[in-house]
Amino acid sequence: MDRWAYGHRVELDLSRPGKPTDNAKIESINGRFRAECLDAHGFSSLADARRKIEAWRQYYNETRPHSALGWATPAEFAHQTRLAAESAVSPGTEICNSHRC
Repeated sequence: MDRWAYGHRVELDLSRPGKPTDNAKIESINGRFRAECLDAHGFSSLADARRKIEAWRQYYNETRPHSALGWATPAEFAHQTRLAAESAVSPGTEICNSHRC
């Protein structure tokens, strides 16, 4: 792995053993991935594993409600964010990129 990382200019940043709080977000997604995907499915082949993992990834990123998004799905949250951004700029608002505005 070190050789591959070096050859691809990837810097490895590993958590210290026994210190999952070094990267709590990664530990959180790893736990969900294990519980909701790996532990929930058996895999009969590498192709089967890829298919099931991709289906879970799409579900997680597109349709699964997330507590960090107020229990909205990522698609709902993106839609709400777009609507809020559009309503923040009214049709008659002039946008100026100059320091003289």
